Amino acid sequence: QVQLVESGGGLVQAGGSLRLSCVASGRTFSRYNMGWFRQAPGKEREFVAAIDWRGFSTYYADSVKGRFTISRDNAKNTVYLQMNNLKPEDTAVYYCGADRTVVGGRLPSQYDYWGQGTQVTVSS
Repeated sequence: QVQLVESGGGLVQAGGSLRLSCVASGRTFSRYNMGWFRQAPGKEREFVAAIDWRGFSTYYADSVKGRFTISRDNAKNTVYLQMNNLKPEDTAVYYCGADRTVVGGRLPSQYDYWGQGTQVTVSS
């Protein structure tokens, strides 16, 4: 089992940057494929980015491609989401998810474990 804790959210002006972190418990983190999702009020949870267990392959939603970068450090049991050139429409609670079997999953149902989320608010 994996427990996930996100951090790094906050309030930022449009055009600014934030780096989210997701720290996982357990010694098998390096075997998990990881994803970042976000959920705005009144909307469904949507895919943002994903990375395979080795860190070799990354996947992005079209809306964040070129602005966000997902990465991981298996020695630190941590996955990151670097967010640049933030826009007001990026405002949401951001969640990280973990799964052993699906690489690059774009559906929340494809992830077995979730963190509690971290709020990102982008002001115009």
